[in-house]
Amino acid sequence: MSAQSNRLKQIIMDTKTLPTLPSVIQRLNSLSENDKSSIQEMARIVSSDQVLSARILRLANSPSYGFYRVSTIANAMILLGVNVVKGLALSSSMFSHIKAESIGLWEHSLGVGVAANLLARKLNLPECEEIATAGLLHDIGKVIVSLKCPEAEQEILELVRSRSLYIMEGERSIIDTDHAEVGGWLAHYWYLPEKLSEPITCHHDVAKSEQHRVKTAVVHIADVIIKASGFGSGGDEFVPPVQELAWSTLNLNESVLEELINEVENKLVEVKNFCNEMTES
Repeated sequence: MSAQSNRLKQIIMDTKTLPTLPSVIQRLNSLSENDKSSIQEMARIVSSDQVLSARILRLANSPSYGFYRVSTIANAMILLGVNVVKGLALSSSMFSHIKAESIGLWEHSLGVGVAANLLARKLNLPECEEIATAGLLHDIGKVIVSLKCPEAEQEILELVRSRSLYIMEGERSIIDTDHAEVGGWLAHYWYLPEKLSEPITCHHDVAKSEQHRVKTAVVHIADVIIKASGFGSGGDEFVPPVQELAWSTLNLNESVLEELINEVENKLVEVKNFCNEMTES
């Protein structure tokens, strides 16, 4: 790691300027590692922050998951699992601080969560909710760069526009790292499991994924599909190609992809409406 990226990592990992989440996550982690802890005890920790709890429940009932019956944090933990609730806490906390002009990133992230869930279910994969959460969180590094390094973010965006670059190329040029790596740092620092942190870190390079390649491949393809749909904004105007390794890992074919694209398109109006509700609240 270069001196520049190491300095950036230290800035990003300084949680003093981050919102409520770290203390909630730390307390939740302590309980989840204790076999004697109950769901009710863990739910009380999260519920101690009423605003955070409300946003988690709204996300749990969002198009990304499709339950529409999650009424309490304990209920969310039973239906979705502790790891998913941790991920929802992270996303709801971070995205609540994005600027009005960054709403497109929130839309993009919600769209990828929906597409990842739909693809995972179509392929009959286990842990579809965790895959959806990895999709929701895949660009969390962009939010952190925006929060912690706003001047660098503006330089990145200007470079991307002026030179017609992918956002990752601009990031590497300005801050000597990229949002995927930054998101991975954050996921590890807040003790999210590898099944979430690996897809976040490797969604642009599936070959780097070792333990959870299937989940990573799903998030990668969901990201490409949402970029191609033009829904939301990922920071640049380009649609990356689907990596062959992701395609072969999931044993996809054109008919499955076409069905998925149609299903995603039908869902995006619902996602748009939900995003508007979240940002207005």
